[in-house]
Amino acid sequence: MTQDWATARLSAVPAPMLWLDATGRIGAANKKAGEVFGDWLIGQPYALLRNPQLLGLIETAYRHGAGGEARFVATGRAAPEVFRVNIQPVSWDGAEQGLMLHFEDLTHLREAEEQRRDFVANVSHELRTPLTAIMGFIETLRGPARGDNAAADRFLGIMEEEARRMNRIVSDLLSLGRVEANERIRPDSEVVLREVLETVVAALRPQAAEAGNTLALDVEAASDPRVLGDQDQLIQVVMNLTENALKYGGPDKPVTLRLSQAERGLGVRGPVARLDVIDRGEGSDAAHIPRLTERFYRVDAHRSRAMGGTGLGLAIVKHIVNRHRGQLEISSAPGQGSTFTVWLPRLG
Repeated sequence: MTQDWATARLSAVPAPMLWLDATGRIGAANKKAGEVFGDWLIGQPYALLRNPQLLGLIETAYRHGAGGEARFVATGRAAPEVFRVNIQPVSWDGAEQGLMLHFEDLTHLREAEEQRRDFVANVSHELRTPLTAIMGFIETLRGPARGDNAAADRFLGIMEEEARRMNRIVSDLLSLGRVEANERIRPDSEVVLREVLETVVAALRPQAAEAGNTLALDVEAASDPRVLGDQDQLIQVVMNLTENALKYGGPDKPVTLRLSQAERGLGVRGPVARLDVIDRGEGSDAAHIPRLTERFYRVDAHRSRAMGGTGLGLAIVKHIVNRHRGQLEISSAPGQGSTFTVWLPRLG
């Protein structure tokens, strides 16, 4: 087997592959292997892989002609990559021609496992805090505050708020689960976005007035964009964004819902509908913006909890927008408020 012959065949494989010749040197590598290990490895001894389990299996394969699997972590790039390496002896014209090493990338599985652990830890923390408070008040009512009606009324009020908070978290978790389950299923109903915005404004205007704020609807003249979508989910997107704007904008800081259309938009092919939710609150530092759609991420955790936030609203928005093949854009600066823009493919 020649180096050119091996290279030509390995190049057809999308995963990293190496051919070790009969002398124990790396005789060929495909393009993907070059990206992982570097192009300089051709002609080098296999010992440069520097993984005890992998090196042991390679040595066994050379001695006994037996294949095997090993776990390998590549650390030469920006972030470590985890691979499962399959080792198989190869022969040509009846003669042993070394070993083939196939690297299956498992990095995404490791990242998914880390995300799952982080998610479970975050959910546990978010539920443990109100639950601990409720249990503490129950203990107090059964002990020192037994028979104290004034204390009982006060504690029961706090317990009710904490229970409501847990209920909101559970409801948002269920909503997030439903959205993620259907994220790859593209909706196919025609939705008039102006009607979506009008529904949200009608529902939230009393809440805005109670908070000493105003809610305005600005629809571009002669603009009545329609999209393929799930109307209930799109209402949820606008509702979540508008509720956030009212919460964090503060009193006397009007919130505007603006609807327009364009021939192109951020990350969306073809004509687009543009939906902006604009507040005039404190805004956020640019460092926070890339993380705002992460589950349970909050710029000010104490303030968010005090306002009834669960830290899941923007994550739900992101997944719904993804399902609609759209893009969510966030622009904000301290003291200048925030604008949340949803770009959606437009019909016509």
